Amino acid sequence: MYLFLKRSFDFVAALIMVVLLLPLFIALYIAIKLDSPGPIFFKQKRVGIHKSHFNILKYRTMRIDTPKDTPTHLLENPKQYITKVGKFLRKSSLDEMPQLFNILAGEMSFVGPRPALWNQFDLIEERDKYGANDVPVGLTGWAQVNGRDELPIGVKAKLDGEYVDKRSLLFDTKCIFKTLIAVSSADGVKEGGVK
Repeated sequence: MYLFLKRSFDFVAALIMVVLLLPLFIALYIAIKLDSPGPIFFKQKRVGIHKSHFNILKYRTMRIDTPKDTPTHLLENPKQYITKVGKFLRKSSLDEMPQLFNILAGEMSFVGPRPALWNQFDLIEERDKYGANDVPVGLTGWAQVNGRDELPIGVKAKLDGEYVDKRSLLFDTKCIFKTLIAVSSADGVKEGGVK
């Protein structure tokens, strides 16, 4: 019943948000286009439920000559690749807005472990220990509201495992509210490294 209600909520809420946020989608489309050459959207192969692969959607925040399939914190100097509009999008987390379409497609949920890059084998392996690869991945998750980019791999995977153990509609709601607080303060966002 939980999974049915979760999927129903995800679809309805994502559809409503896409409709309501359409003017913002258009404004960001124009801003990105005017800021730097390249596509509006950034697609990247990520790991979904049961380690299946899908293409996550984001607004492009980096130049088109940025090394592919490299987590931002592993780039030697990530700030040199981030565009002016991209800096704002990343700090505000608005770059994640296109993932509403991933949610509509059933590839993601609002809440779950953040989808790992296909080549983040250390994180994927750690998540296996906690069953965190066998639940829907999310736009936000328990690890995100407890540190976001600052967390080491082992801690992130353990928090993802805690989510697996505690998941419920009430716990998902708690994650969403904590996310809104974290995003409003840009808490835990760190470019170019982890603590």
